Amino acid sequence: MKKILYLTVLLLFSFVCSAKTAKKELDVCITSEIINAGYIGNGAEWDPYDEAEAWGSAISDEDWETLFKRVSFMKMPYVRCMINSPYRYFDAATGTYDKKRNIKSISKLLDYCTKNKVTVIFGEYNPPKWSMMQDDKWVDMSVDYLNFLVNELGFSCIKYFVIFNEPDGYWSSTDGNYGIWKEMAYKFTAKMKSYPGLFEKVKLAAPDVVVDYKNKKSAYDAPGWVKQAGSDMDSLIGIYDVHAYPGQAEVRSGKYPTELQKYKKQVPAGKKIVLGEAGYKYWRTADSVLMKEYNRRVKGHPYTTGADCNMLVYDYFYGLDMPLLCMDVMNNGYSGMAVWMLDDAMHSNGDAGKPTDIKIWGMWNTLGKEVFGKAEEENIRPWYYSWSLMCRYFPSGSDILKCSYAINNDVRIIAAKSKGKITIAAVNVGKTDLALNIKIPTYMTGSKLYVYQENNKPTDSDGLPIPAEKNMNIKTKYTLELKANSFVMLTNITD
Repeated sequence: MKKILYLTVLLLFSFVCSAKTAKKELDVCITSEIINAGYIGNGAEWDPYDEAEAWGSAISDEDWETLFKRVSFMKMPYVRCMINSPYRYFDAATGTYDKKRNIKSISKLLDYCTKNKVTVIFGEYNPPKWSMMQDDKWVDMSVDYLNFLVNELGFSCIKYFVIFNEPDGYWSSTDGNYGIWKEMAYKFTAKMKSYPGLFEKVKLAAPDVVVDYKNKKSAYDAPGWVKQAGSDMDSLIGIYDVHAYPGQAEVRSGKYPTELQKYKKQVPAGKKIVLGEAGYKYWRTADSVLMKEYNRRVKGHPYTTGADCNMLVYDYFYGLDMPLLCMDVMNNGYSGMAVWMLDDAMHSNGDAGKPTDIKIWGMWNTLGKEVFGKAEEENIRPWYYSWSLMCRYFPSGSDILKCSYAINNDVRIIAAKSKGKITIAAVNVGKTDLALNIKIPTYMTGSKLYVYQENNKPTDSDGLPIPAEKNMNIKTKYTLELKANSFVMLTNITD
């Protein structure tokens, strides 16, 4: 009897221990149903280094080579590229227009995008001088410059044009005045139509407003801007775009799709909407711990006051939060997302040309050594790893597939099909390891598995991601390990 009792206790102990250590499972069914067709793609804000020379160092040929190597791995289908005209075609000292002024760096960037079939949303942050906000002279210069890039230099990558950055904002020259923005949109498009073939090639990207923001001076909140623009000028708008800077807790709560839908439902049928800029800000109460760390890092910093930065882009977790947000975007009918931003070497606060207060948001700082005396700033930051994969393996034209699984706010899963190939990505921001039991609608032969874990991010000698496993032949059922605080991607898209 004692022996039986001992064995019973031992078995019970063994069962309890195994239950405690057993990995939780999540059943995932990826269907053939398309919920978002013709996805344009993921990318980044990649502005043409307007201020570099003002900071004391142009982007060297060696720097361009490094940039192109990193960007070529990303295979970004979509880029947002904006200029400040006083660093380009407008000489503020003389008030004169010169379309060839400082043309080298923007030509390098747009030539790359054209050759690699990257869709570019191009535009201007503001008029050359704020006093020129409604000036026909600005319209004439700006559109002539656009025509120069598109028709004379042949940069056919430019498909859409932004006339004011975030016109609903108090920081914009329009200061939330919808009437002025509408007036100028008509002026710009009329001028574009005066150049043979230009308006056929380039349409407006609009209204470029900020999610979860309302200017007290504006007649409309941000969803209202989208709705009114669609009502007033849909024929002029090629693509709708908004900017989003949510908090970490907001996105991780699983509630952010509700916010995204406020804008999506205002878009006229048949038109697409993208996040023209996307990043994270930590001013909300729920992110107070992150904000405290942000402020600690800013204090006494040698080249930023932190007025417009994200000091946490150096951290591993940012490489989880970006795909988390993007999966909400992709699963809720949007057609693209450009992260703000690719490279710290693009902007100072207010674009004042001061390297003592730059915008730290990027995946690296190309001018770390030359301008800031810190060569290590040129190194790839962790979040490039996951974001480059989100760009590379969801190519332009991908169809987003419906994924069914039990709601778990710590987990997002996305699947897409492109030319018969499948990509599946998942992120887990929780504290529990998971086993994803995935049903797949087709075999995935020759697949690769990438993993992004804090101490396991396989790269080559250039710091570019390499698969943890490859040459995998996946049948219609597959169990994928998704560790706590990790990102994985399974794809059979060939390189």
